Amino acid sequence: MRLPRDLTGAQLISALTKLGYLRTRQTGSHVRITCSQPVQHHVTVPLHDPLRIGTLAAILQDVAQVQSLSRDELLIRLFG
Repeated sequence: MRLPRDLTGAQLISALTKLGYLRTRQTGSHVRITCSQPVQHHVTVPLHDPLRIGTLAAILQDVAQVQSLSRDELLIRLFG
Protein backbone atom coordinates (compact mmCIF):
# COMPACT_ATOMS: atom_id res chain seq x y z
CA MET A 1 0.00 0.00 0.00
CA ARG A 2 1.30 3.47 -0.88
CA LEU A 3 1.85 6.16 1.72
CA PRO A 4 -0.73 8.94 1.64
CA ARG A 5 0.81 11.99 -0.05
CA ASP A 6 -1.37 14.76 1.39
CA LEU A 7 -1.51 13.77 5.06
CA THR A 8 -1.20 16.51 7.68
CA GLY A 9 0.35 16.10 11.10
CA ALA A 10 -3.05 16.46 12.77
CA GLN A 11 -4.52 13.72 10.56
CA LEU A 12 -1.64 11.39 11.42
CA ILE A 13 -2.11 12.00 15.15
CA SER A 14 -5.83 11.28 14.76
CA ALA A 15 -5.08 8.03 12.91
CA LEU A 16 -2.54 6.90 15.51
CA THR A 17 -5.15 7.23 18.28
CA LYS A 18 -6.66 4.03 16.80
CA LEU A 19 -3.56 2.23 18.10
CA GLY A 20 -3.79 3.75 21.57
CA TYR A 21 -1.51 6.75 21.15
CA LEU A 22 -2.49 9.78 23.22
CA ARG A 23 -1.33 13.37 22.93
CA THR A 24 0.98 14.08 25.88
CA ARG A 25 2.49 17.49 25.14
CA GLN A 26 3.13 20.11 22.50
CA THR A 27 6.08 22.40 21.95
CA GLY A 28 5.57 24.88 19.15
CA SER A 29 4.50 23.01 16.02
CA HIS A 30 5.54 19.57 17.29
CA VAL A 31 3.29 17.22 19.25
CA ARG A 32 4.52 14.30 21.32
CA ILE A 33 2.20 11.31 21.46
CA THR A 34 2.66 8.29 23.71
CA CYS A 35 1.41 4.71 23.70
CA SER A 36 1.81 2.36 26.67
CA GLN A 37 0.96 -0.91 24.86
CA PRO A 38 2.88 -3.20 24.28
CA VAL A 39 5.68 -1.01 25.71
CA GLN A 40 5.81 2.70 26.42
CA HIS A 41 6.64 4.44 23.15
CA HIS A 42 6.95 8.15 22.33
CA VAL A 43 6.63 9.68 18.87
CA THR A 44 7.05 13.33 17.92
CA VAL A 45 4.83 14.47 15.05
CA PRO A 46 5.27 17.86 13.37
CA LEU A 47 2.01 19.72 12.69
CA HIS A 48 2.97 20.46 9.10
CA ASP A 49 0.56 20.58 6.18
CA PRO A 50 1.35 18.26 4.44
CA LEU A 51 3.97 16.08 6.13
CA ARG A 52 7.05 15.38 4.05
CA ILE A 53 7.01 11.84 2.73
CA GLY A 54 10.32 10.93 4.38
CA THR A 55 9.11 12.20 7.75
CA LEU A 56 5.86 10.25 7.42
CA ALA A 57 7.73 7.09 6.37
CA ALA A 58 10.12 7.33 9.34
CA ILE A 59 7.29 7.83 11.86
CA LEU A 60 5.27 4.93 10.44
CA GLN A 61 8.33 2.65 10.35
CA ASP A 62 9.03 3.40 14.02
CA VAL A 63 5.41 2.77 15.03
CA ALA A 64 5.20 -0.45 12.97
CA GLN A 65 8.35 -1.80 14.60
CA VAL A 66 7.09 -1.13 18.14
CA GLN A 67 3.63 -2.55 17.35
CA SER A 68 5.18 -5.66 15.71
CA LEU A 69 3.43 -5.00 12.39
CA SER A 70 4.64 -4.72 8.83
CA ARG A 71 4.34 -1.32 7.21
CA ASP A 72 1.48 -2.52 5.00
CA GLU A 73 -0.44 -3.95 7.98
CA LEU A 74 -0.02 -0.64 9.81
CA LEU A 75 -1.23 1.37 6.80
CA ILE A 76 -4.32 -0.82 6.48
CA ARG A 77 -5.14 -0.40 10.20
CA LEU A 78 -4.69 3.36 10.08
CA PHE A 79 -6.07 4.31 6.68
CA GLY A 80 -8.03 1.21 5.70
